[in-house]
Amino acid sequence: MRLMRRLVDGVTLLVGKINCRRRVALPADYSPVKVNLGCGLAVAPGWINIDGSLNALIASLPRFLHRMAYSLTGANAYYSESEYCRLLGEYHFVHHDLTQGLPLADGVVDYVYSSHFIEHLSRNDAAHLLRETYRVLKPGGTLRISVPDLEYAFSLYKAGEKEKMLSDYFFVESDDSYYARHKYMYDFNMLVDALLQVGFQDIRRCSFRQGLTPDIEMLDNRPSDSLFVEAAR
Repeated sequence: MRLMRRLVDGVTLLVGKINCRRRVALPADYSPVKVNLGCGLAVAPGWINIDGSLNALIASLPRFLHRMAYSLTGANAYYSESEYCRLLGEYHFVHHDLTQGLPLADGVVDYVYSSHFIEHLSRNDAAHLLRETYRVLKPGGTLRISVPDLEYAFSLYKAGEKEKMLSDYFFVESDDSYYARHKYMYDFNMLVDALLQVGFQDIRRCSFRQGLTPDIEMLDNRPSDSLFVEAAR
C-alpha cells in the first residue's frame, strides 16, 4: 500500500505540473468568489477548492471511480467511503500543483482561505503562492491563513513533550505521502513578515472561527495548536 501511495502521489504531481499553465474559468453564479487553497476535504458550499491531491484530480469523474480510489487516499483514515464520495460529488474541486501558482486571472477573487497547507511547502514555494494569492485577490480582498503555530510547538518542548513536538510538527509521522510532510513552520511574526513582503496590509491575528472570512465556522479546525491570521489586499 505504501508503494501504491507513492505511485499515486507521483502521478498526481505530474498531472498538476502538466496542467500548470491553464486558467480556470470562474462559475458565473459564484459571488462573492471564494477560493480554498490546499483544501484536502475541508470544504464549504460556494467555494472553489484548489488542491494537488488525488481527491481533486478525480472529483469530476464518475462516482464508481471515487469508490475505487478511496482506499488509496489518506482520507480513508478520517472519512467513511460514503462521506468521501459525497464530498467529491457535491463540491467544486480544481486539481492544480500550487507550487506553480494559481490558475486564476488577476484581481478576480474576494476571499482566499488556506488551512494547514503552506507549512507543507518550502519557504520559497510558500512565498510564491502568497504572491500569487495577492495577484488574484481584488483590491480590499481578504486572505485568511491557518498554520500550525511554531510558538505552540515550542511550548510542548518546554513542557517536556519533545516526542510530540517532533512527530507532530517537524518530522511528521505519515504513510510517506508527499503531501503529509511539513517543510517549514511559522510563528505570528514570521507569517506577518512573509505577508508584508508580498504587499498585504491590515494583518491581524484572529481567534478560532472569528474574522471577516465567510464560512469559517465550517472551515476552521484544530483550535488548540493553530495560528489564525487575516490580511487585506
